[in-house]
Amino acid sequence: METIALTGQARTDLGKKATNTLRKEGHIPCVAYGGGDAVHFSVQPKDVKHLIYTPDFKLAEVSIDGKSFKAFVKDLQFHPVTDEILHIDFLRLIEGTPVKVDVPIRFKGTSPGVKAGGKLVQRLRRIRIKTKPEHMVGDIQVDISKLQLNESIRIRDIDQKLETVEIMNSPGVPVASIETPRALRSAAAAAAKAEKG
Repeated sequence: METIALTGQARTDLGKKATNTLRKEGHIPCVAYGGGDAVHFSVQPKDVKHLIYTPDFKLAEVSIDGKSFKAFVKDLQFHPVTDEILHIDFLRLIEGTPVKVDVPIRFKGTSPGVKAGGKLVQRLRRIRIKTKPEHMVGDIQVDISKLQLNESIRIRDIDQKLETVEIMNSPGVPVASIETPRALRSAAAAAAKAEKG
């Protein structure tokens, strides 16, 4: 599980004027919730780049005035025109306290349906899990090695070997399916027609 080190500057003035000044100076206002009082701080945009602009789920090790804590990005606000980050909400990880996070899905194995000419269509990119910080995982592995043409794998089909991680998505939600391409369907139809004829 990858952790990005961040150095934050503590914020004491939380007014709108101070926040705007902070942004003009090139800093991103942040707040970390969880485990008592909220912690207000700011970070440099370049420091959060690998935390934000990635499909991976990563943790942040935030250091402020010599004290540090682990957290993850809970919410982001972007400027509607420039797309710059206006604000980041973090959620602190407290050992023993379960949290819900969205982690990416990774496929493992080779689908027989793909080998037969089918196309793997990913229906779900991220999955919501509930776990304690000490059991945190960076992704959920989904085995597609038994997936045939025109078959789907759903949340309920995910082989959960991790008893410490609970999947929160509805069991019937499709994760991936193997679709038959049009060319393959046409060939199959032509072959079936030839057999009948």
